[in-house]
Amino acid sequence: MTKLREIYYCPICGNVIEVFNEGASALVCCNQKMQKLEAKKEDSTLEKHVPYVEATPGGILVKVGQNQAHPMMEEHYIKFIEVHTKTMVLKAELNPGDEPRAEFPVKKEDVVKVREWCNIHGLWEA
Repeated sequence: MTKLREIYYCPICGNVIEVFNEGASALVCCNQKMQKLEAKKEDSTLEKHVPYVEATPGGILVKVGQNQAHPMMEEHYIKFIEVHTKTMVLKAELNPGDEPRAEFPVKKEDVVKVREWCNIHGLWEA
């Protein structure tokens, strides 16, 4: 059974969906069951994926790659950065060529989790 905010991926066509209404026993795309993405939380590779959050005067800045920015090329980029609080979800959608970062108008102490999706390396969470 699907749960609120889970993210699923189709390995055939690349479709990515987020669940907004719980209940389906399985999600299907291209006549195949979609894969539920599990967020990774530790990155030991040279390319950094775990979102980094810092407070700003207007809220928070989320960067993908604390000391070295994640690539943002057509073939490898961050598709979205998402911030969860107890009462809302805020999302910034990114494109190749953008900076792998986004600002959100929430207090750092109100953030429950932050996640991002890399088109090659999947879902990451802090």
